[in-house]
Amino acid sequence: MKFSTKAIHAGNNPDPSTGAVNVPIYATSTYADEAYGVSKGYDYGRTINPTRVALETNLAALENAKYGFAFSSGMGATHAVASLLQKGDHVIVSQNVYGGTYRIFERIFRKMGLDFSWVDTSIKIEIENALKPHTKMIFVETPTNPMLSLTDLLMISDFAKINKLISVCDNTFMSPYFQNPLDFGIDVVVHSTTKYINGHSDAIGGFAATGREDIAEQLKFIQNSVGAVPSPFDCYLVLRATKTLALRMERHNLNAMKIAVELHENYKDKIKKVYYPGLKSHPQHELAKKQMRGFGGMISVDLGSLNNAVKFFNGLKIFSRAESLGGVESLICHPVSMTHGAVPKEEREKFGLTDGLVRLSVGIEDYEDLIEDIKNALDEIK
Repeated sequence: MKFSTKAIHAGNNPDPSTGAVNVPIYATSTYADEAYGVSKGYDYGRTINPTRVALETNLAALENAKYGFAFSSGMGATHAVASLLQKGDHVIVSQNVYGGTYRIFERIFRKMGLDFSWVDTSIKIEIENALKPHTKMIFVETPTNPMLSLTDLLMISDFAKINKLISVCDNTFMSPYFQNPLDFGIDVVVHSTTKYINGHSDAIGGFAATGREDIAEQLKFIQNSVGAVPSPFDCYLVLRATKTLALRMERHNLNAMKIAVELHENYKDKIKKVYYPGLKSHPQHELAKKQMRGFGGMISVDLGSLNNAVKFFNGLKIFSRAESLGGVESLICHPVSMTHGAVPKEEREKFGLTDGLVRLSVGIEDYEDLIEDIKNALDEIK
């Protein structure tokens, strides 16, 4: 089946008792056995829930994975993946990732004995130089948040296999519609389903998928043991949203591409740099065309100074000033003071995250209204 058909039908079987087309919200914490030792396959809500099973089946199908596990947040999924490791293990990580990923690795897992090297994973020699005898995992985000730098997934997969590492890709920015890391040989893909997969800014969730049975067994154990699972209602919301994921992603991509071109070509006097993989000026534009089926809805813009960024930030009317991304509504974020506040200044500056950079999550509104809003806000910058 192709993507949209899978999005609508995978895991979405009519309810056997009533014929309901939508998977019900199974709001239960426990399940009754028919007799001693005789159950219907369900025992306790932390371990398993029919609504969650439907969502996991759906998302695994969209990522072309054999196994999928839903979590209560994207960080819950990342925590589970990091829990595959043991004290003393070393991880190579993309130097520019979501600030929450940096925070959980450096401030929680490092205290537990894990070691991390933050490198530009778009450059193979940097990855090779970071390899240590106790390296066990390579964790990449592509495109990165918020610099939109790309990592070659096939290169990462090959490197991981040669060195017997677990390869992980955070695919939140692209969603399964535009990119499938497992197709390039990556072992585990993670998502904040809060973002594009849900896309309506009304549910928090995370997801991890894999094609490897050994990893799946460990993730299932971690999911059940730690208990960072989503509620049945949140599973229902996300499962509802995936049915329109293809349509939404197409519109996000269309709007973002038009805005990025407009900003890059016509506002060089106001803008220091526009970051968007769909632009030919992007240093990894060819790689973007190779491993992605679209360029996504995220644009980062360096306005040259904090003063200019604040004027632009405050001058927008349609774009809401908020954290998060991937919703149908357009948002603007100032990463240094919001999503990436946990990343030290010296680390941010290594990959170009300046005080003057803002991140646009382009929604699915009418393009003309969005660009007019941006033009008016840029007028605030002299």
